[in-house]
This record gives sequence, structure tokens and C-alpha cells, in this order.
Amino acid sequence: MIYTLLRPLLFKLDPETAHYVTFSALDKAFRLGLLKHRTLACPARRVMGINFPNPIGLAAGLDKNGEHLQALSALGFGFLEIGTVTPRAQPGNPAPRIFRIPQAQAVINRLGFNNHGVDQLVANVTAANYKGILGINIGKNFDTPIEKAVEDYRLCLKKVYPLASYVTINISSPNTQNLRQLQGADALDVLLTELKSEQLHLAQQHGEYKPLAVKIAPDLDPSQIEAIAALLLKHNIDGVIATNTTLARTGIEHLSVSHEAGGLSGAPLTQQSNAVIRKLHQLLNGAIPIIGVGGIMSAQDAKTKMDAGADLIQVYTGLIYQGPDLLSEIARVICQDS
Repeated sequence: MIYTLLRPLLFKLDPETAHYVTFSALDKAFRLGLLKHRTLACPARRVMGINFPNPIGLAAGLDKNGEHLQALSALGFGFLEIGTVTPRAQPGNPAPRIFRIPQAQAVINRLGFNNHGVDQLVANVTAANYKGILGINIGKNFDTPIEKAVEDYRLCLKKVYPLASYVTINISSPNTQNLRQLQGADALDVLLTELKSEQLHLAQQHGEYKPLAVKIAPDLDPSQIEAIAALLLKHNIDGVIATNTTLARTGIEHLSVSHEAGGLSGAPLTQQSNAVIRKLHQLLNGAIPIIGVGGIMSAQDAKTKMDAGADLIQVYTGLIYQGPDLLSEIARVICQDS
């Protein structure tokens, strides 16, 4: 309710400014005890060997550096995913780099993995002492050659492993040059071979196995999805997150900022993301769990995504347009029959 009143004011601000203003207010409300912890009426479910208190998570990208974990957890999420984080800090692409499309309930972003680097994220998470389920999303620096990308992922995996509940390998952002080449069968086979080996080594070193998930794009044809699914099975990957943002502009070509470069999220992504999830569900046949993300703007969108085959869901752009009450609405619909 409060967010409904505040949104017109926030939407008058530049999107990045609105982001910082919102998080500043959220953190302050938490520190002052004004933000009461919300518990969603949803049964826990076990996915990737982890007991999630509810299936509704926060997608990576909103809290890139793990700076707002306690305040975000109070909203009722069953799990949080932070990042994408890279080995070294980097500013990302030049501003302006986020564009709202209210007529379509959509956002275009070309942030480019702007973050403070993995060491700062580790420090932030350690200081927060957050006790909930935490996914940490890792990527490569923009200036790391694609043929050396595995070293960036390995370094990040080593550093975040002790703090993460699971680690996500992001190979699908459209805003880092050539990154999506890692979704190709040969490149992905090499990457997963190396990271799976590192995961098993770290599990032995730390005495605890932490799942690995892979986040894929919606802009894949059926043969590409088939190849990725086969590799996920071959390497015993623990989960797949479908999907990232899209380069497509179907249905919004006539809107003013649709020409801006970057990944599109929000309502126009819903059906495209769901189609990938349905295909993965068919190919994986329950062997690997699916985390569904992309275009969840309502409780019905969440239900449709889970009906398509998602075991868990994540929201991001829906929060920007609907606010935190979206979580309670989703819980009422997807958990009523659980």
C-alpha cells in the first residue's frame, strides 16, 4: 500500500537514483525497527538439497554487492540472490543505462556487471551475518578475454563458496561483450568441467557441498536449449535458472525507449521465459531443478511459471512496478494448494 503511494514519486527520478533512494529508505526503516519481518504463508520446500522456507526469491541484480541483506530478508523472501559479482571492481557501462517502459511494465538495462568486486561482497556478507538462504551470482570482468573467462569464475567461486548457500554461474547477461558465447556447447562444456571440479574440491576442503546453478538466456533456440540441458546433466549441475533478460523487443517496438540497447525485463519477457522453462522441464525430466525468473508481474504469472516446471521462482522487475506486496499476493496463490 505504501509503495503504491510512493511509486509515482520514485518514477519521477532517474531509475538508478530511485534505486539508491529506495534502498536507503529500506535500510533506514530496518535499522529503526520500522520494517517488521514478514513471514509468508508458504510451506518450505527442498530444492538442490537446500530447505527453502518458501519458494519466492529475489533475483540477482537488485543487490549486486550484498549491501542490503537484512532489510531485504524482512520483506519475506524465501531466499536472496546477490551479484553478479566479478573478481575486480568495475563501474559498468556509462549512464544512462536503465530505462523504464511503464506502458509495458518493462525495464531495459545495460548496466554491465557494475559491482565493487568479490572481496568487497565477501566483506559485506560477512558483516551482515545474514542467516537465510543466500545465492551468490558470479561472472567475469568485462576486460577478461572470453577464452580466459573460466579463471574469473573459478576465482569468484573460491571466494564466495564459504558464504553461499548456492552459487550461480551467470553466462547469459547481454551486457558484457561476448559473454553469451559461453552458452555454446564447446565453451560451456569446458567451463562446467572446470567449475564442477573446483566445486568438488571446495566441498572437500570446507566439509560442505554447495550447489552450482547455471543462469541461461531466453534468446535460445530449441537446439541450443537441448545442448545446454545435455551438458547440465553430463556435469551433474545442481540447478538451472531460466531466464536472464532478453534482447528481443517483440510487442514494444513502437514504444519510445525500445530502441535502447540492453536486456529487457518485465511483462514482455513472461511468455518467452516460460517457453524456455517448459522446454527445460521436458528435457531434464525432474533430474535438475529449475528456478524460474523473468516477467513475474503478478501472482498468476508466478503460478504459470511454476506450472511450466519451475521449482522455485525469483522476482525483480515485478517489485519495481508492484512493490513488496507482490510477494504476499504470490504466496496466497501458489501456496494455497501446497
